[in-house]
Amino acid sequence: MSDFDRNYTASGTSPFGRAATRDAAAVDAGLRAYMLKIYNYMTIGLAITGLAALGVYKAAITDTAVGAAGKIGNTFLTSFGVALYVSPLKWLFILAPLVMVFVISFGINRLRPATAQMLFWAFSALMGISLSSIFLVYTHTSIVRVFFITAATFGALSLYGYTTKRDMSGMGSFLMMGLFGIIIASLVNLFLASSMLQFIVSVVGVLVFAGLTAWDTQRLKNEYIYGYGDQGGDMAERAAISGALSLYLNFINLFTLLLQLLGQRE
Repeated sequence: MSDFDRNYTASGTSPFGRAATRDAAAVDAGLRAYMLKIYNYMTIGLAITGLAALGVYKAAITDTAVGAAGKIGNTFLTSFGVALYVSPLKWLFILAPLVMVFVISFGINRLRPATAQMLFWAFSALMGISLSSIFLVYTHTSIVRVFFITAATFGALSLYGYTTKRDMSGMGSFLMMGLFGIIIASLVNLFLASSMLQFIVSVVGVLVFAGLTAWDTQRLKNEYIYGYGDQGGDMAERAAISGALSLYLNFINLFTLLLQLLGQRE
């Protein structure tokens, strides 16, 4: 029966077959545009994060002890650097991105697309401020090297999630359990300060976020095909921003975990 359907459609004699082909082509074109929008949002967010991190780091350090307000290791800090990295104010910059994630995630369906977009850009900048301290810990060369390793890894995993025919939906709950396990272990290690536990968390974290990258990509693809593709408009725009946030977080976490494993410390 399936062979009959394929041959009948291919012959061009069935208007239903031609309509189905046109519909499939329209969905495919719309899906590519939708996923491209997600990747563009994510890329812009990463660019904002990188520029914010580098700019804040440059403003926080000084080359000489003259006029320096503080010091971390061999690095002299400006008064801004002391406030950012030493004073209790540092917790504001550490926790602010987390608050923004919850605001965007739980409020995305009530926000206008333009508002959600601006919040995403603001979150990306706050994340850059929070990550600027990596320039104090790791050599700049190793940061760049790990970034490109992360980009290549993320690209391959996302491509797999987009193209695979394997249903990955069952992995979601398992990956979320792994994510919560990482969070709990990281909180425990704040008190234990165990290098071995940190190493285990980093290795397991890389595996979890690698899986989440492929899983999220397939999820976003399926959500468009079975939902947003028919509705479009503001709903699809908000979904694209939410999807960009998910992939952005996967990328950032992969980067920081790989940096802990592969980065060369100052």
